[in-house]
Amino acid sequence: MKKILILVASFLITQSAIAQEQLLGKWNTEKSDEGAWLTVELTPCGDNLCGTIVEAHNVKDDSVVGTQMIKDMQQKSDSSYDKGKIYAPDTKKWYKSNMRLENGKLKVAGCVLGIICRSQLWTRAE
Repeated sequence: MKKILILVASFLITQSAIAQEQLLGKWNTEKSDEGAWLTVELTPCGDNLCGTIVEAHNVKDDSVVGTQMIKDMQQKSDSSYDKGKIYAPDTKKWYKSNMRLENGKLKVAGCVLGIICRSQLWTRAE
C-alpha cells in the first residue's frame, strides 16, 4: 500500500510540473488601441507562477520593463491557475487574477470584487 501511495504522489507531482511547464516562458499581451504590447516571462516562484515584463513594444516609455506583473498564481488544474494577482501598468494597480490555457493561448484575467473582470488572450512569444 505504501508503494502505491508513493507512486500516486509521484505521478501527481510530475503532472503538476508538466502543467506548469506548459505555461513557462515568454508570452505577448494583446495590443492596446495604440498598438503597444508587452512580453511577460512566466517563471516558477516556489510552488506558484510569477511573471515579469521583459519587453515593451511600440511604447514611448519602457520603464515598465523589469516590473513584476503576475505574482503567486496557484495551480488549480492542469491548464488553469488562480488566486494570484496581476499588475495593470495602465492603472498602476494590482488586481485578483486567474489564467488558463485555451487552444495554445493564455487567457489572463484581472478582477475587482471577483465579478468585474478584464481579460486578454496572450500568445506565445517566438
